[in-house]
Amino acid sequence: MSAPAGRAAARWIGFRTTLIREFGRIVRIWGQTLLPPAVTSTLYFVIFGSLIGRRVGQVGGHDYMQFIAPGLIMMSVIQNSYGNVVSSFFGAKFGKYLEELLVAPLPNWLIVLGYALGGVTRGFMVGTVVTIVSLFFTRLGVLHPVLILSAAFLTSFVFALGGFVNAMLAKNFDQISWFPTFILTPLTYLGGVFYSIRMLPAWALDASHANPILYMVSAFRYGFLGTSDVDLRLAYAIMVFAAVAMFSLAVVLMNRGVGIRD
Repeated sequence: MSAPAGRAAARWIGFRTTLIREFGRIVRIWGQTLLPPAVTSTLYFVIFGSLIGRRVGQVGGHDYMQFIAPGLIMMSVIQNSYGNVVSSFFGAKFGKYLEELLVAPLPNWLIVLGYALGGVTRGFMVGTVVTIVSLFFTRLGVLHPVLILSAAFLTSFVFALGGFVNAMLAKNFDQISWFPTFILTPLTYLGGVFYSIRMLPAWALDASHANPILYMVSAFRYGFLGTSDVDLRLAYAIMVFAAVAMFSLAVVLMNRGVGIRD
């Protein structure tokens, strides 16, 4: 086997091993990774959908329960993609076994990609679970499956990379919870998960357009319901740009050893 072929084989084995390890971790602790989102989404549907939804009525020509279902699915995808990578990579730093990965014949971009796709895997698994839960409460049509899968993948990839960056910069467990608590959760709740931004006053409507999660949720919802609060072309441009920017940032931080060599 030639040197380039051997190097490529070694990289593939390392990349595949990272994915298998991340998948095994998700399945092994399913009580922490898959069960809580199912319970939480059920509570959201019962409280917001059944109780509050009766007072709200229809939103954008759709039953309120049907309207919030894609938003709840996407919210679960965002939170779990982010949470999987930030906990896994920071755990590797804290447990001092990250060095074993760094000395392996893997380029930094492939390490970043492996962890990010691990986060995407959990995001899709949780998204599937929440989708199944939603079907007990409302009917969801699949109008544009390609848009659903692409929006979910890009969004999951972006926030998995966000978790990677957070894990690199964090020096303790408190710092890995700061960003999701004070930034990610508010942006998600204000990203059109529970309402259409057309229901907002003018100043709030303008402010909402500065929230990138709005575009992700709206694009995902369009795949189910055929309605969107934003221009889909702009939404995909933002998602692709965010994915490229976050991946580049994560690789640059890895190349510089930020948070690793400290």
